[in-house]
Amino acid sequence: MNGADDILGPSLAAGRGEALALICGDRSLTYSQLDRLACRFGNAMLAAGVQRQQPVLLLLDDGPELVAAYLGAMKAGLVAVALNTRMAAKDLAHAVGDSGAPLLLAESDLMALVAEAAPLTPAKPRVVESGAFDAFLAGASDHLASAEMDPEDMALWMYTSGTTGQPKGAVHVHASIALGERHVRENLGILPGDRLFSTSKLFFAYPLGHCLIGGLRCGATLVLHRGWPDAKAAAEVIDRTRPKVVLSVPSLYRLMLKDGFAATEAFRNVKTWVSAGENLPEELCRRWMDETGGLMLEGIGSTEALFLFIASTPTAMKPGACGRPLPWTEAQLRTPTGDIITTPGTAGDLWVKMDSLFRRYHNRPDVTQRALRDGWWKSGDVFSFDADGWWTPQGRSDDMIKVSGQWVSPSEVEEAALVVPGVADAVAVGIPNEDGLIRLVLYAVAEVGEHEPILEARIVEALRAKLAIFKCPRTVRFLDAIPRTATGKVQRFKLREGG
Repeated sequence: MNGADDILGPSLAAGRGEALALICGDRSLTYSQLDRLACRFGNAMLAAGVQRQQPVLLLLDDGPELVAAYLGAMKAGLVAVALNTRMAAKDLAHAVGDSGAPLLLAESDLMALVAEAAPLTPAKPRVVESGAFDAFLAGASDHLASAEMDPEDMALWMYTSGTTGQPKGAVHVHASIALGERHVRENLGILPGDRLFSTSKLFFAYPLGHCLIGGLRCGATLVLHRGWPDAKAAAEVIDRTRPKVVLSVPSLYRLMLKDGFAATEAFRNVKTWVSAGENLPEELCRRWMDETGGLMLEGIGSTEALFLFIASTPTAMKPGACGRPLPWTEAQLRTPTGDIITTPGTAGDLWVKMDSLFRRYHNRPDVTQRALRDGWWKSGDVFSFDADGWWTPQGRSDDMIKVSGQWVSPSEVEEAALVVPGVADAVAVGIPNEDGLIRLVLYAVAEVGEHEPILEARIVEALRAKLAIFKCPRTVRFLDAIPRTATGKVQRFKLREGG
């Protein structure tokens, strides 16, 4: 077997080789063209001396070259590793050194980052910048017999975002690839030829799993965007390409709603919107569906799971709830001592079991042993479920705050704050006071033109009317921006350390 064949094979075998596989700006590739380009990249990587099961690092923006290089590496029996194009130099140096990759393909625009990272690691892979791809591919055949792989052979790695420490390489295998079509086909309704657009970049598990893997396996046309999409750029892509399904994150949905794009004709032509990456507030979900007329489906997945494992579907969705465990997933909530929680309304640590779980963290047997037990993975998320079986996130296990002896979910406080007029962004954290007691602090970003003392009073009044008193922040502090990782996740530790 070979994961690249699992992705491109169905369309090629069905005679859809001339169907569009991807669109990126004014460029497009059919499935046959993508397969040939993937073969050229695979052959060029082998000619560069990369050996079977060695990783190839791809520091590339979304586009035909990234997709082809990714599939070409898998097809050749190598390991594809797409890297965050906004990562810091120290994190790039870590990925280079940790992986031991002999080859790094990088955007020409990112060569300054590559140069900055080089002195930080003794590893010295061959670096090929995108401007030299013609020379790199020169002479490489567009035919490549797929390497015969064992189902448990490595297919790809993804480095975690590093919110809890140094990024870790989650190892995924060829056997995991086939699962990618399930949610895309069964719940998102993607048929051959349908257009699928993700505002999130392909180095994230979310679009990698559901676009590059699941979308192509279903015969879809991927809509790609070079550069980091803001609300205006995302709206332009949607208007120009008219996708059937769009994947994005709550923060960008909020901006597109605020900027008036959601009510446009192009947005009303989108059938299904998918939200993941962070909690989707109930009011945002309802407002989005009212404005666009489309269906908004929420879900949660991860680098370690590759695909969504809890999600809403067209036949089962409830605004404000993440959804229910999908048919290919087993999910449990457990207490810190490992007891399984069966009582509705009781928060617990989320444990997940599914075929696409990562097999280990590269070079980190200690962390692997803590996270994987008997085929189950401890996600680090805290969830609860209600009497009707709807699952709702309560935050990360290391983010839960105990105030006056009672547990507080930051996401509940944040959701209440984000609907206050004048609040552009908000994050709740627990910070010890001078007596060492944990007190709840809300960090907020005010919209332009807001007077902070007046907005603070408005926030305090709104939260006291909506939340139990022990959940109401003692202090509101304003920032110009909430600190986030390059993947958009809140860096709560910076807020805690800053006091």
